[in-house]
Amino acid sequence: MRISLFVPCFIDQLYPNVAWSVVRVLEGLGHEVIFPQGQSCCGQPPFNSGYWDEARSAALVTMRAFRDAEVVVGPSGSCVTMIKVFYPDLFKGQPEELEARELAAKTHEFSSFLVNVLGISDVGAKFEGKVTFHDGCHGLRELGIKKEPRVLLEKVKGLELIEMNEAETCCGFGGTFAVKFATISTAMDEVKCASIIETGVDTVVSNDSSCLMQIRGMLEKEGSKVRGLHLAEILASR
Repeated sequence: MRISLFVPCFIDQLYPNVAWSVVRVLEGLGHEVIFPQGQSCCGQPPFNSGYWDEARSAALVTMRAFRDAEVVVGPSGSCVTMIKVFYPDLFKGQPEELEARELAAKTHEFSSFLVNVLGISDVGAKFEGKVTFHDGCHGLRELGIKKEPRVLLEKVKGLELIEMNEAETCCGFGGTFAVKFATISTAMDEVKCASIIETGVDTVVSNDSSCLMQIRGMLEKEGSKVRGLHLAEILASR
């Protein structure tokens, strides 16, 4: 399969190893991975803030970049949700509505693509340690992704998955939410991190680097040695 890689802004600018990890996993499974150079921000920040005209301008750039793609895969429940769920709403009644729906149909979050499209649960990864998984809000609530990352983690040699009590609780990031409501965001993050620390794990894993940035910041502030890794980084480990 020829897979077009969708790399969200957060990953491109701050966590490029996540994107490389996705490439290593997919190429290791025998697929061709390409990176369309024209892609940019999916438009979620202005969309979430109510600036839909500005969001459409950003979204059009992304739509052009993936116009000829066979299939699009991204390592972010949040940004994939923007394309897969919100683009059809954003362009409803617009000339680009059909194109938005076509892109939505062929776009997949990384773990969902592996499990539900390729039918794969074991990518041959090896990672020594105890981990817990954080369910990002968009991936869980908009895309319905729950079992997929866990199916993949359970097949990683040497890894012990320990569920935390607050796995589905929001970390408090929410993009602009963390800026507009910093106090509430911090309180939510404290609840999440307390639940992570309680498990006694070495690593917290998620499908979203934006969530992990929020969580990592609080863990470091509290002096915890628990590290945060994206699911793709775990699956690319050997």
